[in-house]
Amino acid sequence: MNLSKHIRQAKSELDKVIFPTGGQVKQAYISVIIVVSVIAAFLALVDLLMSSIMKTIVG
Repeated sequence: MNLSKHIRQAKSELDKVIFPTGGQVKQAYISVIIVVSVIAAFLALVDLLMSSIMKTIVG
């Protein structure tokens, strides 16, 4: 396979790519921030609960 044919095929494939709009990127960004915040809050609560249990057991 020669280089020029490879470049033409790569360009042809890139023309088929559908890039997200600004609104879609913003929506995905907000969704990720919300999910990460919820998981962080959940893990903080579990850590607090486990710390309380360990303090009760150990003394």
